[in-house]
Amino acid sequence: MTQIDTHAQPYDRDLVPRRMVRAMLVLVLTVLAVVTLARLTGQPLVATLPEGAVVIEREMVLSGDMSGAAQVHAPDGTLIADLTPEQGGFISGVYRVLLHERKKTGVAPDAPVVLLQKDTGRMEIHDPSTGWRADLMGFGADNAKAFARLLAQ
Repeated sequence: MTQIDTHAQPYDRDLVPRRMVRAMLVLVLTVLAVVTLARLTGQPLVATLPEGAVVIEREMVLSGDMSGAAQVHAPDGTLIADLTPEQGGFISGVYRVLLHERKKTGVAPDAPVVLLQKDTGRMEIHDPSTGWRADLMGFGADNAKAFARLLAQ
């Protein structure tokens, strides 16, 4: 016959100590209060990217597919680049984000975007039809170089 241990330790309900939960609640409420105070008093944003002047600007029409292949055309239809999946993976990914934004706003998928090079050294892509924009330096140097090559062509 098997024997059951009747003196087993009860289940510990406090997996996270109450003091820790209370400390986290105080931290969250403090951050919320500081952010609310900053917004209500009109404090300026200090951790924003420098604007900079536009040095080079180029309009282009992106297209791509799920394999990563991408095509880049001038607004008049001239082919700028026909990229294989290995070369155009990031550009194709940006195109898919653009498609998503354009579907939300009902804009045609073949509208041109503007690629900007600023005097601060940063590159930005902007979709004038939806207002969407992205700082390409935030995706890493290799991905920014993919778009830098399009400006050089």
